[in-house]
Amino acid sequence: MLKKSLKDAIQDRRSYYQIGDSSPISDEKIQSIIEFTVRHSPSAFNSQSARVVLLLGDNHLKIWGFVKDELKKISKSEEAFKASEEKINRSFLAGHGTLLFFEDQSVVKNLQAQFPSYKDNFPVWGEHSSAINQVLAWIALESEGLGASLQHYNLLIDKSVHQEWNINPEWKLVAQMPFGEIEGEPQEKSFEAIGNRVLVFK
Repeated sequence: MLKKSLKDAIQDRRSYYQIGDSSPISDEKIQSIIEFTVRHSPSAFNSQSARVVLLLGDNHLKIWGFVKDELKKISKSEEAFKASEEKINRSFLAGHGTLLFFEDQSVVKNLQAQFPSYKDNFPVWGEHSSAINQVLAWIALESEGLGASLQHYNLLIDKSVHQEWNINPEWKLVAQMPFGEIEGEPQEKSFEAIGNRVLVFK
């Protein structure tokens, strides 16, 4: 399915903040990619607690309208809000779609009841599961020529999201990923010496 090699897709995955509302692939193919990555993402105890909502068209626009509405309520000044609004309009709302990543808390609670000795670990492992889903989706979209970034406006927009799309109240919003056709290069990325991050013992 990947147009690029896995190595190249991982390397090229970046935070793209200049994206447009067009897409090099169809919405049906985008849906197929997300269904594929969700299905095959690993999770602790094969819990499969990750949930994803794909927003396209007017639904994509709505989510960023909710973000702007909530930011306006908490901004310290009109100038501060205008700066945030400009960033959202240019970098997120301007895209083709948005992925919403959730964790189903009912799955987590059931596992806690079944395996009480691991009770404190299941919420953490659930976050791991969601993170794996996020990065796999990000890499898969990148491989098809779509730029994306990962945002965290949860808590601010949780209520609006659940009400607008009638989302199960047990689904906890974790992150948002706006995506679209790449219209500008990402910022330069620096790397710490790999020897400080990877240890090998033979």
